[in-house]
Amino acid sequence: VGREMLNILEERGFPVSEVVALASRRSQGTEVSFGDRTLKVRALDQYDFSDTDICIMSAGGNVSKEWSPKIGKQGCVVIDNSSAFRYDQDVPLIVPEVNPDAILLFTRKNIIANPNCSTAQLVVALKPLHDLATIKRVVVATYQSVSGAGKEGMDELFTQTRAVFVADQVDVKKFTKRIAFNVIPHIDVFLDDGFTKEEW
Repeated sequence: VGREMLNILEERGFPVSEVVALASRRSQGTEVSFGDRTLKVRALDQYDFSDTDICIMSAGGNVSKEWSPKIGKQGCVVIDNSSAFRYDQDVPLIVPEVNPDAILLFTRKNIIANPNCSTAQLVVALKPLHDLATIKRVVVATYQSVSGAGKEGMDELFTQTRAVFVADQVDVKKFTKRIAFNVIPHIDVFLDDGFTKEEW
């Protein structure tokens, strides 16, 4: 997801004087592309955000819960792509085409959240309908892509797909069941009521 974000920022000509790629220490030194430039990944836990304007966080909920508040306190605005702050009353949940004015509330924690991918595109379509005739309830079933689980999820899909094609053993690591040629009812963590976090 992080690599794709870099691609989109470059593709759209996002006005930036410097881009820094951050990850865990085990990824430190890895190289990623940003347009014609090659960036060496630095360690998140060693980076000083005090001179950074925006941090686009896509490292998963647990990492975001730990680091986004720390980064925000250094004066950097965090745009979080995980589910960590979607239910936090002090963090605006933004879809620019739907509620752009809510972004002004980011100053409470210097964090901006966004909904998951299927919700973001759904509310863009529902907003004009809601404006015309108030919508009270929407029931939706979605099928989420493996890419939402990050590089590990994509690697597991690739490895399992190859194993299926050559009639090899399929190893399950990232997901609870085989993901290749399969659909599983498991997105994010299971809650006490039996639903997953993404379902509500």
